[in-house]
Amino acid sequence: MEWLKKLGAAIDYIEDNLDKEISYEEAARIACCSPYYFQRIFSYVSGISLSEYIRRRKMTQAAFELQRTDSKVIDIALKYGYSSPTAFHRAFQNVHGITPAAAKTMGSVLQAYPAIRFSIEIIGESAMTYHIAEKPSLRIVGIRIPMSENMEENLRIVPDFWNSILQGNQFLEICSLADQEQNHILGISIYENPQKIYYYIAVITNAAVPLGMYEYKIPAATWAVFENSGNFKEDVQSVFRRFYLEWLPFSGYQYAKLPDIEVYPICNGQAIYGNSEVWIAIKKEET
Repeated sequence: MEWLKKLGAAIDYIEDNLDKEISYEEAARIACCSPYYFQRIFSYVSGISLSEYIRRRKMTQAAFELQRTDSKVIDIALKYGYSSPTAFHRAFQNVHGITPAAAKTMGSVLQAYPAIRFSIEIIGESAMTYHIAEKPSLRIVGIRIPMSENMEENLRIVPDFWNSILQGNQFLEICSLADQEQNHILGISIYENPQKIYYYIAVITNAAVPLGMYEYKIPAATWAVFENSGNFKEDVQSVFRRFYLEWLPFSGYQYAKLPDIEVYPICNGQAIYGNSEVWIAIKKEET
């Protein structure tokens, strides 16, 4: 459960600095991970991106101040980091549906987004089917697309990447490279450093690397393998969320910060529903 405390401490840092410059690097340092992993984990457990959370919290506090003080709109905009009145108006209206000036009117309807607090809840309404597996190093070959440390941007990039590949010939070409005993295709998020973040669509193989494709070797590791049945996109995201909130805090393991692997069946069409797996690398909790 220690990681939840660290995540909570990072949120406390953000809350204490809503009217100052918020450093993703500092928040990630407090959470003991990279900015990429911090944003990734945050989006899984909260259901929104870190940037959207910060925007909602700033606009919530700005609305409170507009209603309870005589401060000018421009002063509040500057306080919450908006040097451009236009940008502040746009952000405020996106959250509240009305302009900052209109928010000063008694009776105006506004949206209040409370601060997120991470805690252990009694959830467990359904079982998580999993097994622990020791896997040797894995060599993958496939195509990749660069990502950034901005998870909001990545959430747009990856679905578009899958759609473009499924509509062309590359999907079947990648599938044909799979070793004989392999009958699945992988979606893999790989973080090496801030300049090298990629999402791969690939297979496990010993085949030569075709022109235009890439190989990557994932080190031997212990994996929590979660079985999943349902809609690929939505249900896979649900597995990651439940892993962080329901499974990891009580497991005696830590997240190993290796590539996260989505495992889908190889098929000849654009399947969106069926049996899949999520592999998440873990290591024994340090005492």
